Amino acid sequence: MLQMALKVTYVCIDLSLTVLDDDNGGLSSSDDEISCGEAQVQNVHMKIEDRELKDKLLLKYGSHITTLKQEFSNKKKKAKLPKEARQALVEWWNLHVNWPYPTEADKNSLAELSGLDQKQINNWFINQRKRHWKPSENMQCAIMNNYSGQVFNDD
Repeated sequence: MLQMALKVTYVCIDLSLTVLDDDNGGLSSSDDEISCGEAQVQNVHMKIEDRELKDKLLLKYGSHITTLKQEFSNKKKKAKLPKEARQALVEWWNLHVNWPYPTEADKNSLAELSGLDQKQINNWFINQRKRHWKPSENMQCAIMNNYSGQVFNDD
């Protein structure tokens, strides 16, 4: 394969020596052509080396790459929470919609009731608040007044 590519390269170089030079209107100088031809040879050598390296790597690691591709393509998106667990969380949410921040005791009871772990419950409430809850203006004012009172009254 390498010998055949080199033969093709040399034929291409020979052809490039007869290319017309746009500036002179005739044949270009032999020094320019040789340096151009050498650059083409180097370029072809690099391409051949790259191809050989790629072939070697594919031979060595091809099966691993195929296995990884299959693993990645087989991965599915994580499933939603079980229906019963979601219902328990939504019921708690509906009862506490004005202030949907469960205490640690609430989270523990929800974990027992739903079969979910604490992290899943925390994430569900974070997502639920971001997507479906907006504190009322009165609540926002009360929070800000309480916060500013703590800042200015801490003498």
